[in-house]
Amino acid sequence: MSTPGPRTCVGDAFEHCLCSAVDRLRPLYADSGEDRPDSLLRDYPDTIRIVEGLRVLVDAMFPGRVFPADIRGDELGVFLLRRLSMAWRLLRPEIERALPFRWRGAAGRSEHAAPAADPRAESIRIMREFCGRLAEVRTLLVADVQAAYDGDPAALTFAEVQLAYPGLLAIASHRIAHELHTRGVPIVPRVMSEWTHAQTGADIHPGATVGRSFFIDHATGVVVGETTVIGERVKLYQGVTLGARSFALDAQGSPVKHIKRHPTVEDGVVIYANATILGGDTVIGRGSTIGGNVFLTHSIPAGSVVTVEDARVRIKSRSTSGSRHAPAPAPDFDI
Repeated sequence: MSTPGPRTCVGDAFEHCLCSAVDRLRPLYADSGEDRPDSLLRDYPDTIRIVEGLRVLVDAMFPGRVFPADIRGDELGVFLLRRLSMAWRLLRPEIERALPFRWRGAAGRSEHAAPAADPRAESIRIMREFCGRLAEVRTLLVADVQAAYDGDPAALTFAEVQLAYPGLLAIASHRIAHELHTRGVPIVPRVMSEWTHAQTGADIHPGATVGRSFFIDHATGVVVGETTVIGERVKLYQGVTLGARSFALDAQGSPVKHIKRHPTVEDGVVIYANATILGGDTVIGRGSTIGGNVFLTHSIPAGSVVTVEDARVRIKSRSTSGSRHAPAPAPDFDI
């Protein structure tokens, strides 16, 4: 589509200023339909509908968590049918819009990905498979609620875990987004995960594999990368990063896709606040404990305890001589 040339700006100084700004901006948007950094967001998936679809699905997993509802046992079937029907209507068309990015997205073009014969039919197939997995997702989430209750002495009821814990919302959203990611849906799972990131402070890539009974305490600042593998009964505290080291680059200088870049955390591991674990070859052995502020880039065997040596702190007493307004000496920290 061709872009009209500059218009003649007329009117008073205010209108002339706006018109000039528009004329300078217009050439900076590509309307070619290609996946480019300057592309217009035309025919892209609707992020509002994707987020609403996610919220509806979270509410199906935990009725009343997102939308207030007083659901009785004999009404549960109707409630779930309505929620899943709404989620289908919201998400199926957005998956159809997203699917062409498999082959016309920047990575898909470089990998010469084959286009789907019928994106609409493919989106229906994906949604059918996705709905068939929701019972397993619900089973995993019930175990996650139990893990949060068992792992937090401040939790007095299962109700507060379900209604209030940001870590549970992050995990629920992730388990939903992961099911779409594993079926090759582009964009939609990332929109879900980044909305969840904004809501909870936890940034879990939808590609990460997460086992049963997962608990994130406090959630804020947690980062879990795309190729992370987390086993069962794993507990993370705030600020934990499971990330990549340096990126391998292809001949064009772009990061190589689809390789293991993030750690593997085996069953029964506890990782305390602000620990950073990096690297696709890094394996945290079963039953290990990683202390707060640890920085780790190599594997450790099962049953390990990894800590940072205690910092030495020297504190000087305030001087009592001289003016009462004299500045106190700064504490001398030896770390």
